[in-house]
Formats: sequence, structure tokens, C-alpha cells
Amino acid sequence: MSFATPRRRAGLTASAIASSIALACAAGSANAAPDAKLLAAANTQQPAVIDTLKSLVMIETGSADVEGLAKMAALLDERLKALGFKTERRKATAGAGADIVIGTLKGTGKRNIMLQAHMDTVYERGILQSQPMKLEGNRFYGPGIADDKGGIAVILHSIKILNDAGWKDYDTLTVLIDPDEEVGSIGSGETIATLASQHDVVLSCEPTAAKDVAKTEALLLGAAGTASIVMEVKGRAAHAGAAPELGRNAIYEISHQMLQTRDLAKEVPGTILNWTNVISNKATNQIPELAVARADVRMTRPGVEVALNEALQAKIASSKLIPDTTTTAKLTVGRPAFIANAAGKALAERARGIYKEIDRELALVPMTGGATDAAFAGRSGKAAVVESFGLAGFGYHARDEYIEIDSIVPRLYLMTRLLTEIGKS
Repeated sequence: MSFATPRRRAGLTASAIASSIALACAAGSANAAPDAKLLAAANTQQPAVIDTLKSLVMIETGSADVEGLAKMAALLDERLKALGFKTERRKATAGAGADIVIGTLKGTGKRNIMLQAHMDTVYERGILQSQPMKLEGNRFYGPGIADDKGGIAVILHSIKILNDAGWKDYDTLTVLIDPDEEVGSIGSGETIATLASQHDVVLSCEPTAAKDVAKTEALLLGAAGTASIVMEVKGRAAHAGAAPELGRNAIYEISHQMLQTRDLAKEVPGTILNWTNVISNKATNQIPELAVARADVRMTRPGVEVALNEALQAKIASSKLIPDTTTTAKLTVGRPAFIANAAGKALAERARGIYKEIDRELALVPMTGGATDAAFAGRSGKAAVVESFGLAGFGYHARDEYIEIDSIVPRLYLMTRLLTEIGKS
């Protein structure tokens, strides 16, 4: 079914509404006593959060695992309906073609609030056989448990807490969970951007780092945009033993081009470039006529991809190692950079004050090299967007990914308490 378009109050622009939220939240006391009822509810919910994590992790949801993603989408649809949401399953426009799950809940307040997370992971099907789910002390291990199934759990149980408390201080509360964040949100990015532009606040629920990695938990205010470069060299094939001089070695030329472009980012501030992959022909007795290299690009400033591409093309044209070869390079932009606006920064400061209520510190990270769906949510500049409301953990995209169990209650308190503040503003 279709979700309702959030209502806007007449006479105020989206940016004005977002700014008013931020100013009102920033006015709160940073050293107030905790909300005893919300804190008690967060403690009560912890066992249920662990049960939810178990059910989420046991469904393998690699970005290309259509069957697993469909099973997860059905579960999330059911869970949101149980919380009173009207739900929609919208097909991603590219990639595996899995469903984006969108839920909307109508309240009696004035603010349009969106909570977002992603259901996909980087792991291949069968990962649970080599990396089984397990509880060890304060760590709960499982593929994707932090990135981002912990974020999904925070959303579901924060809403449960607020529903039980009778909280309806919002116009529209939207939950969006996409199936392709780990591959660039290639089929969901536009949906995220469009829906976020209809909201005043977006809280994105990627994880925060565990204690062994960072001194304090954090919220994220900036993340690099992404792009890719595909470089292709065409040479000439020849017999590697009988007549190598007749060939034009594409591997030698692409190696030359990769080396001479590897430091381009130093010439273009706000960019990071790393060549990460190169392929050529499979024959071992042939001078290769084709080689293709791929680069990962990160951008921490808007628009820098134009300058980077110009520098790339100029460098390629400036020097050639192997005569009679042709080199081409194409830069393709993926996610935009995420840079929190003034309203988002003020909202994050209010979150710091809320964490102090329970004697915990919260860092505000201005920029990271990792990419995030918050970039799509913040693309229009209309909403106050803050990232990393998920659980504390580590091992993402690696072995033995885990969350810290003692982050569950604080994170539930942070989310529920901040949502009530947004509703009041």
C-alpha cells in the first residue's frame, strides 16, 4: 500500500522547520536528570532486543541474496505492522531488485520524523557456518549484527517503548529499511533522498564503534561520498615467445598509468583515490592486448569529482610508457558526501546532553571515509540528518562482527529521549 506524504505546516519552509527543531533541542539542559520512565523501559527491553538480534542474524542477507533479503523484508514488514505502521514494499530499482520496506505511523504532533537503517550485509550465503552467532561476556557475535541489524533493533524497540508510553508527538513517523546499502544503495538511494526531503528530521542507524576501538561512542556528522574509476588500456596481442616485439603490452601500460595517477588526490583536496583491482587476459603465453583497472574514490567535499576527473584525464594524456596503446578512464559518482547542516549539528549537540543525563560521553565525529545512506537523506538539505544511532560494535565487513550488550540500554534511551525532544520542539 502507498505511504502517506507527510504534511507540511503552512508558511514554513522545510529548512526553517528543521532549524526550529535544532534551536529548540539545543536549548535543553545538558545536565538534566534522566527520564526515569524511559530509562526503566530501556532496561526492560534489553532481553527483547537480544531476541530480535538473534532472529535478524539468523536470516542471511548478503546484498545479492534475493531469497534472504525477501525473508528479511517479510519479517520487518510484519514487525512494523505489529507496531501499528502502515507498510509498503517497494522494489529497489537496480541491483538484486529486493524490497525496500517503508512504514508510516500517524501521530498528533507537528514534526515529520524518519528513522532509517539497512538490512543487507557484505557476507556471502553460508557465512553462519564459519562465523556462527554466539554470546561471550559483553559481546554478541554474528554476521551483520552491528552493521546494521543492531540499528534495525534500535528502531523497532525504541518505537515499542514510545508506543507503550502513549507517545504520538509527531505528524508522521516513517521507518525506511533498504536492501542494498552495502553496494552503494544503487536501487534505493533515490527513494531515500525523496522521502527524506519530506521530513524535518532523519536519524540514521549505522553502528558506533566499540570500546576497544574508540574512547567513547559517537554520532557522525559527515561521511565521504563515493565514486569509482574504470581505466582501460588497449594494446596489441602477440606470441610471448616467438614474437613479443610485435605486441603492445597492456599490463605494462596500465601499470604505468596507475602509478602516475596514484597521488592525484594530493592535487585535489577533499578526495581519496586508491587503485584496488586490475584484470587482464588469462593466457600466460600471450602479450596482453587488454587490461582494466578499477579505483575506489572517496570525496569529502561537494563537487570535487569534477576537478578530480579533469586531473585524471590530464595526467593520462601527459605520459605513455608503451607506444601504440590507448588509455581511457571513466569516473562514475555513487553516493554523495554527507555533511550535516546547522540543524543536524545542533540536534547532535542535544543528543550529547541527553547522554550526559545517564553519565555517558558522546563524541561528534565531523567526517569519516566510510559511506552512508545519510548522504542520500541529507542530499536536499531540507532535513536535520544525524548518523550512527545504532549499537556499539566492531568487526564490520570482517570476521567475528559483534555488538556490545551494554550499549543496548543507553542507545535505546538516547533514541527515545531524543525523539521526545524533537516532538516537543
